[in-house]
Amino acid sequence: MVKVDDRREDEEERLRGQAEIWDVMLAFVDSMALKCAVELGIPDIINSHGRAITLLEITNAIKTNSQLSSSPDINCLSRIMRLLVRKRVFSSQSHPEAGETDETMLYNLTPSSKWLLRDSEFSLVPMVLFEHNPRLMAPWHYLTKCVQEGGFAFEKTYGTQVWDYALANPDINKLLNDAMECTARIIVVTLLAAYKEGFDGIETIVDVGGGTGMVVIEIVKAHPHMRGVNFDLPHVVAAAPEFEGVKHVGGDFFVNVPHADAVIMKWVLHDWCDEDAVRILKNCRKAIPKDTGKVIIVDFVLKPDGKELFDHMGLVFDMLMMAHSSNGKERTEVEWKKLLNDAGFPTYKVIKIPTLGSIIEAYPY
Repeated sequence: MVKVDDRREDEEERLRGQAEIWDVMLAFVDSMALKCAVELGIPDIINSHGRAITLLEITNAIKTNSQLSSSPDINCLSRIMRLLVRKRVFSSQSHPEAGETDETMLYNLTPSSKWLLRDSEFSLVPMVLFEHNPRLMAPWHYLTKCVQEGGFAFEKTYGTQVWDYALANPDINKLLNDAMECTARIIVVTLLAAYKEGFDGIETIVDVGGGTGMVVIEIVKAHPHMRGVNFDLPHVVAAAPEFEGVKHVGGDFFVNVPHADAVIMKWVLHDWCDEDAVRILKNCRKAIPKDTGKVIIVDFVLKPDGKELFDHMGLVFDMLMMAHSSNGKERTEVEWKKLLNDAGFPTYKVIKIPTLGSIIEAYPY
C-alpha cells in the first residue's frame, strides 16, 4: 500500500518537474524582454537620471530619444519591466508619497543592468544585440536536423560558415566585431589582474584570431616593453584601430602564424573541431621558440557537474558553438589534454580566473 506521505511527495516532485519544463520551454521570453530593454535604452535612461524613475519618465525619454510622434505604450512597458524586475535586471519600489500602482512605481538599476549601459567601459550590449539578431537566431531551429542527419546549423540555415556570412553582410560583420570586442574588453581586464606574472619574460606576443585587437592592445598598454601583433582575417583587422607597439596583420591561421615569444588566443579554438584546432595549435607551436615559448589559451574548461558561478554558462556556450560554428565545441580538461598533446604540447597548466573561461598555458617542451 502506498502511504499518503509518499503520494504527496510523488505529486510534489511531478509538479516540480512540470514547472521546470515550463521554465526551460519559455526561457526565450526572458531574453526577448532583455533585448527589448536594451534596444529601448532603458538602462541608459535610468542611469541618466541618477536615481530611480517612474514608467512615465522612462516613456518620455523613449519618445524623445527615438523622436516618436506618438507616446510609447506605458502598459506594455510596465509588463516588460515587471518581468525584468523578477529576473533582477532592474529593481522596483513604491513611491514613498504615493500608492503602489504601475504609474508610481520607481525603477532603478541593479548590478545586472549596469552591464547594459552603452557608454560603460564594460558593456554587454553588443553581445545582446548580436546573439538576438533574428538572422543569428535562425540557426537554432536546425539543431534537430543536425542530430538527425549531421552537419552544422549555421550552414544549414545560410549555406555558408558564419565568418563568410559576416564578410558578405557588413551589418552582421559589425555586430560580430562589436560583440567580440566587448567581451574581449571585459575578459582582458581580469586576465591582466589575475595573470600578471604570466607575461614575465615575454617581449613579443601575437594574438591569434584577435579581432580588432582589443586584447593585445590592452596587454601592450599594461606591459609597454612588449610588442604585439594582432592577427586575424584581412577584412577583420582592416577595422582595427592603430596603437603604438601593436601591428595588425591579416592572414589565415590555418596556413601560418606570425613568430613571437608567445601566442595568446581568446575564444578561438572553441570555434573549431579537434582536427582543425590541432592544425591551428601546430602553427602556433611553429611560431614560438621551442624551448621557451608558450601558448596562452583563454577558453572554457567544461565542468558539466560544476557548481561555480560560470560552470552552467560553459554548457550554454557549448550550445552556442553548435548553432554558430562549424563543429566547434567547448572542452573538458580531459579533452583539452588530448588536443594539446596531439598538437605537440605535452605540458599544460589550467589557471582559473574570475570571469568566463579559464587560462590554459600550453608548452611545447
